[in-house]
Amino acid sequence: MPKPIVCLSAQLRQFAEHFRPCFSRRQWRYFVIVLLGLIECEERKTLTGVLRVIGEAVSLSGLSRFLSQWRWSTAAVAQIWWQLFCERMVPLVQAEHARLKAERPRRVGRPKDTVVTGYLVFDDSVHTKPKGRAMGGLGRHYSNTDKKVVSGHCLLNGLYVLLGQRCPLEPRMYCQQRVCEAEGQPFHSKVDLVVADITEFEPVPGAHTHVLVDSWYHCRKVRRAAQQRGWDFSGGLKSNRVMRKEQPDGTREWLKLSAYAATLTRDQWVEVTWPSAEGDKPLYAHLVKTWVRKLGPTLLLVTCHDLDAPLKSVR
Repeated sequence: MPKPIVCLSAQLRQFAEHFRPCFSRRQWRYFVIVLLGLIECEERKTLTGVLRVIGEAVSLSGLSRFLSQWRWSTAAVAQIWWQLFCERMVPLVQAEHARLKAERPRRVGRPKDTVVTGYLVFDDSVHTKPKGRAMGGLGRHYSNTDKKVVSGHCLLNGLYVLLGQRCPLEPRMYCQQRVCEAEGQPFHSKVDLVVADITEFEPVPGAHTHVLVDSWYHCRKVRRAAQQRGWDFSGGLKSNRVMRKEQPDGTREWLKLSAYAATLTRDQWVEVTWPSAEGDKPLYAHLVKTWVRKLGPTLLLVTCHDLDAPLKSVR
C-alpha cells in the first residue's frame, strides 16, 4: 500500500535534515523519497519498487535523473554522516575510557593506558545488472551469491564499528582495467582502493583502530598501510598460503596452511568460547607465531569445530 511522505518519524526527519545543505529544494524532495522508500520497501530495492511504497507523485524518469544525472555530491553526504557519527561517539568513547580506568586493578608502577577499539572493515559486493547495456563501469565479476561470473557493478564497501555503533564509508566502484581503458578512466585495483581508504581515514578521537579484511585483501601492501598508521590488522588466509614451520631439530620447513593443519594433534587444540551473532559457542583453536610467505611475521590462528573431522571444519 502506498505510504505518504508524512509517515516520516521524528527521528528520521531529524536525521534527514542534517543533509539538506547537500541538495537543492528539488533534489531534497527526491532524497527524502529515496530514503523513505529504501526503509519501507520490502521487495527488491529497484526504482520501481521504491516508488510503489511512496504515495508521492513523482515519475520514474525523474527519480532516475536524481540518482544518475543531477549534480549532488555523494562525498558531501558521506562527510556529513561521518561528522554526525563522530559528534555522537566522542562522549561515548570518553565515558568508556573512564569506565575502564575505574575498573582497572591497582598495581605498583605506572598504569597502562586504556584502549577503546574501533574496527574498520573492508569487503566488496557484486550487484548484478543482467539487462544493463549502456551503464558506465559494467564489468564481469564473480558473484558469491550466484556462484558464477555475472555482468554488473562491483562496489568496495568500508564499515567502521565502534562500541556497537556503525558508520558506513563512502562506497567506491571497482572497474576492471579493460573497462577503465574503454571509458578513458584511470585504473585502480581493489587493493589500491583499500590502501587509499586506510591512508585517508581519520578515526574517532580517542579510539584505537583495528583493520579487518577477508583473504582477498590480505596482502603485504594492505597490512603495511595499516601498520604505518600504528593500527592493528587481522585478515583471513586461504588454505594454499605457505607458512614456515620450525622443526624440533631447528630446521625450517615450508608447507601450505592446509598441510600444517593436518599435522595438528588433539592436544594442540584448545577449547575456547567463540562469540557469534547466534550467541557464544564452543570452538577449538590453535595459535602459533610463524612466517607466511609474501606477508612476513604473522600470528596465525587456526580454528576447528569438530576434532573428529578437523579438516572439514578448519579455518
